[in-house]
Amino acid sequence: MNKRIILTAAFLGAVAVILGAFGAHGLKKLVDAPAIDTWTKGVEYQFYHVFALLYLSTFARYRNKLVNIAYFCFTFGIVFFSGSLYLLATRSLTNIGFAGVLGPITPIGGLLFIFGWIMLFFAALKDK
Repeated sequence: MNKRIILTAAFLGAVAVILGAFGAHGLKKLVDAPAIDTWTKGVEYQFYHVFALLYLSTFARYRNKLVNIAYFCFTFGIVFFSGSLYLLATRSLTNIGFAGVLGPITPIGGLLFIFGWIMLFFAALKDK
């Protein structure tokens, strides 16, 4: 198992729990229902990819470049995809006009997720 991958997954998992709780209890009173749905989608995808990172750590013993690429894709996918959704969901609170900038960042995060899954697929094929 790869310590770096597990530490990243543990940290991002804890952050997902905190952000999920904040969305369910604190944020619900501050933003509208569509913003809560956006926030929730960010938390969901963060959790999915935390579990993907944990699974990925089981391949790390093979020192495979595909594992490293998948690690970076999942990690930065969480930052770009979920992070941009968190910012978009709270834009009415922050009053920052970054929606035009964040619009393209969310799909980049999604593409990173897809590429990470493809790398995991090929890492599994390469596994003996």
